[in-house]
Amino acid sequence: MNKIKAYRQTYGISQEALAEAMEVTRQTIISLEKEKYTASLNLAYKLAQYFGTTIEDIFFIETEKESLPHV
Repeated sequence: MNKIKAYRQTYGISQEALAEAMEVTRQTIISLEKEKYTASLNLAYKLAQYFGTTIEDIFFIETEKESLPHV
């Protein structure tokens, strides 16, 4: 899941303007917002910098908590 659309709307930025700023196509932004495409680490970092937040705030994965074995 991600908050790209929410951030974009909060800042009044069009999909086209965000795509230009990220140096990707508008279709990439649409696909990210619809969660049909997963951003590369580089793109995730650029989005976080652009919106002045962290990658973890924009992108999050809902998983069951798994405990790691203690070493």
